[in-house]
Amino acid sequence: MADRRYPSWLRVLGPGLVTGAADDDPSGIATYSQAGARFGYAQLWTITLCLPLMIGVQEATARIGSVTGHGLAHVTKEYFSKRVLYSIVLLVLVANIINIGADIAAVGASLRLMMTLPVALLTTLFTIGLVALMTLVRYHRYVRVLKLLALALLAYVATALIVGEPWGTILRSTFLPHVEWSSAYWYVIVGILGTTISPYMFFWQASEEVEELEYADYAGEARRSLKTIRTDNAVGMVISQIGSWFMMVTTATVLNAHGITNIGTAAQAAQALQPLVRTFPHSGEIAKIIFAVGVIGMGLLGIPVLAGSASYAVTELLGWREGYQNRVRDARGFYSIIVLATAIGLGLTLLGVSPIKALIFAAVVNGVVAVPLVWLIHHIGKRTEIMGPYTSGRLSRTLLLITFAVMAACALAMFVSLVG
Repeated sequence: MADRRYPSWLRVLGPGLVTGAADDDPSGIATYSQAGARFGYAQLWTITLCLPLMIGVQEATARIGSVTGHGLAHVTKEYFSKRVLYSIVLLVLVANIINIGADIAAVGASLRLMMTLPVALLTTLFTIGLVALMTLVRYHRYVRVLKLLALALLAYVATALIVGEPWGTILRSTFLPHVEWSSAYWYVIVGILGTTISPYMFFWQASEEVEELEYADYAGEARRSLKTIRTDNAVGMVISQIGSWFMMVTTATVLNAHGITNIGTAAQAAQALQPLVRTFPHSGEIAKIIFAVGVIGMGLLGIPVLAGSASYAVTELLGWREGYQNRVRDARGFYSIIVLATAIGLGLTLLGVSPIKALIFAAVVNGVVAVPLVWLIHHIGKRTEIMGPYTSGRLSRTLLLITFAVMAACALAMFVSLVG
């Protein structure tokens, strides 16, 4: 929410910045880290590919929310068949709950790096605390904290800048695609696409633009213009991709170059930050703490977005009162779904699945689920009976169609390589 205590240029940043920062959640950290460790700099080009695509998709979802005053599920409910509506809500629920479980597992593993308590206890305590935060703190206060948590990614930037990087190779890999025909390669590619262009981001940003409208009306402030929304969106996505690029560069230089090509634990992932703290005694322990703080911070940022977007989808389907701007007593259904989705995610975590593998699997699920959702967003954005004079322009339609084609092709290549 806009806050008069911040400079005018900073008040422009809202749902776009939060969505972009949440995109580098624990699932993103694990996927980008595995890409760098396994394939070195070979998949850096995906960051360049994804940036315009994610800007295009998120701009379209933000515009839908701002123009219609409703979230994606509500718009789908009004203009499409029940079969389409139920399908997208089911897809989002499944993908988000898997992602929540994987993120909680990663936070638990990271907390275990800092203290000797059992992982199951740490994950349970973290989840209880997070649920309390999501249900007891109003959104327009919580969002201020969410913006600050994005700073947790700076550890990767600092590490990349202090080690001896082969910048010529890195720049070539950033702009020149390198393709391998193997199931492992395409599995990670789909994971990168899925953790970058994620279904939960679509629902979250559209619904948060609706909350921005409602808050502006309540506070007697001017509504955000489409220009402001586009600026907010573009800045958020650029910051997100800069963080992703540095994660991949850092893990490629520190891990892949030293023979660590498969990340199985949080402790192994933390080794990517060791160059940042080598001048200190016990640098390995300090690296673990920095990594753990980053994952925990991004978990606090990402999990509420995942749970919130799932709840928006269901409450819009059922016609219940929704939104973080409401108190619990005024939107019991909305908050009940948030608590339930988070609890189910915790249950998945307690099954004992490897956190890192779960995180990458969650990203791959997102990569597959996003394909039909991008197609839906494209159709909503171009229909005048929904968007009036604010239908998608040629550039927006083109970016959405390219996003759909790229994600569908990569998902197909992954499935073919897995069975081939």
